[in-house]
Amino acid sequence: MRIDIITVLPELLRSPFEASILKRAIDKGLVEVHLHNLRDYSTNKHKNVDDYQFGGGAGMVMMIEPIDLCISKLKAEREYDEVIYMTPDGETLNQGMANQMSLLKNIIILCGHYKGVDQRVRDHFITKEISIGDFVLSGGELAAAVVSDAIIRLIPGVLSNETSALTDSFQDNLLSPPIYTRPAEYKGWKVPDVLLSGNFAHIDQWREDKALEHTKNRRPDLLE
Repeated sequence: MRIDIITVLPELLRSPFEASILKRAIDKGLVEVHLHNLRDYSTNKHKNVDDYQFGGGAGMVMMIEPIDLCISKLKAEREYDEVIYMTPDGETLNQGMANQMSLLKNIIILCGHYKGVDQRVRDHFITKEISIGDFVLSGGELAAAVVSDAIIRLIPGVLSNETSALTDSFQDNLLSPPIYTRPAEYKGWKVPDVLLSGNFAHIDQWREDKALEHTKNRRPDLLE
């Protein structure tokens, strides 16, 4: 998979891809992540990528021309499955969406900034709009990193145990059950006996029951 991220703050995005699972995925050649500074596509001497709103109003707007030039250059080099815009009014990211996008080959992620982008960008270039929640960030960079992480960890070979992602919260519209590790008893607090029993059929049933109970208590909306 190749992910091209268009941003006005590439320095804000570098560190997530230089550590941990994401770095290992890149080093293994399982994914490519390329950051593109939108200011490199500005056509004025000050490298501006934003301007005032037509009709007045607070906040600057990202201009269409630099975005067009950047996306067009990328599209001339390869085909893209999705051109994604990170925006608070997009479709809320969930595990199902991440699962689907992990199967794609090439995607572009455009990070919003300021008041947002010229609407013509959304009308003519964007194929998918994503939000990571009902709140506003100062830019789309952190949201783009969240989306990238959610996708990349699902690519076969990224996680050392490929079945791990299949048991994550939300994969079956359920939250994960409680989990424990050594020691089996600490300060009188004991791990449930079933997990120490070696009876994997009982363990699986216990986990399923606990996941359902946890979901009913915390996120009953997932069961609707």
